[in-house]
Amino acid sequence: MARLTGWLRRRHPAQLLVGAFALGILVGAGLLLLPFATESGESASFLTAAFTSTSAICVTGLIVVDTPTYWSSFGEVVIMLLVQVGGLGIMTLASLLIFLLAGKLGLRGRLLAQAEVAAPLLADVRRLVFAVIKLNLIFEAMGAVVLALRFWTGYDYSLGRSLYLGIFHAITSFNNAGFALWSDSLTQFATDGWVCVTVALLIIAGGLGFPVWLELSRLWRRPRRWSLHTKLTVLVTAVLVLGGTGAVLAFEWENPGTLGPFGLGGKLLAGFFQGVTPRTAGFNTVNYGDMELETLFVSDFLMFVGAGSASTGGGIKVTTVALLALMVWAELRGNPHVTVFARRLPAHSQRQAFAVATIALSAVVVSTLALMANSEFTLSQSLFEAFSAFGTVGLSTGITADVAAAGQWVLILLMYLGRVGPHTLGVALVLRERQRLYRFPEERPIIG
Repeated sequence: MARLTGWLRRRHPAQLLVGAFALGILVGAGLLLLPFATESGESASFLTAAFTSTSAICVTGLIVVDTPTYWSSFGEVVIMLLVQVGGLGIMTLASLLIFLLAGKLGLRGRLLAQAEVAAPLLADVRRLVFAVIKLNLIFEAMGAVVLALRFWTGYDYSLGRSLYLGIFHAITSFNNAGFALWSDSLTQFATDGWVCVTVALLIIAGGLGFPVWLELSRLWRRPRRWSLHTKLTVLVTAVLVLGGTGAVLAFEWENPGTLGPFGLGGKLLAGFFQGVTPRTAGFNTVNYGDMELETLFVSDFLMFVGAGSASTGGGIKVTTVALLALMVWAELRGNPHVTVFARRLPAHSQRQAFAVATIALSAVVVSTLALMANSEFTLSQSLFEAFSAFGTVGLSTGITADVAAAGQWVLILLMYLGRVGPHTLGVALVLRERQRLYRFPEERPIIG
């Protein structure tokens, strides 16, 4: 025990974060391998259990078996708990336990929590950890109440079943995981504003990130005092939601397989929902297999961008995309400094944003090639599946269950990478950091 404790103390927080999620996947797979986790009473295959566990704890929602018909109530509860743990963050929960048992967080515990929730300062970690738990429970409770009441009063579900459905989908919505207890996801509720708007708002709330909500709770009336991170997250999120909704409406308005059969109100509601859900959520109220290629391409971009930093969502994050765009704009204008909202962005943040985007895009491209090499799916289908897995989204054109075993392992690795983050994974793989005591002479290559 002493050796294990000493070994853990010598690990970098990022390494422990990566290892903790891997351990969570294995524990979840072990629970899903139990015979009573399936409706048939027979043990699931290891690949099926591992894929489902990874998809749940990485808050993705991609499935290789139909959730409501394949898994028993026990299996569904395991999936729900894995989503909750994955959304909150294993290290956040661990840090909370440490605080409750020891009375305070030590430096090591604060570093672990900071690695998960992206607190800017160590002094903010304890406050942020408790805010994570509080905000999570508040949003999920409100969503569960609204959904349960709607299922109870508007559909033929008993009160107990309505409560179960409300809690399950509130958790999977706020944590941006696309698991649903209907085989067609939420397509039967495509024109139900109570269900769709509630789920969409939970997705947006979970995707903003806990540091943003912590700041908004104190300064919501004074936007001028918001931090740069909050301003960028709120602004880019609004642009992506409006842009995604507009793109879906423009390309799918007359499509008979998606928005075509709906009236004006139904089209606007379905367009809004499909504009929100690619932001790492994974629910759908129309069949993505029938969507136009243009819409799938827009969804690819939305899935790649993802949600806010330190949120329940995945992707390369909205602040990363904002920073990359600002870097390009500054270069086009010949400005040696990247500035926004009267603030100058540091060079190391620019390098980090570029590294995250490059690693992520490389992973998606390689994974797409691997999927195409092991199947007969088109480039569009394979690329969509890869973006969905990396962005921990869960949307699919309907090919996930038909992906070969080798392709499913590729998706498992991609979901894992998308959850822990390219930068965190890269840091975890570095055994030690070195500080150079010298610099080489500078020389500029020809660009372009």
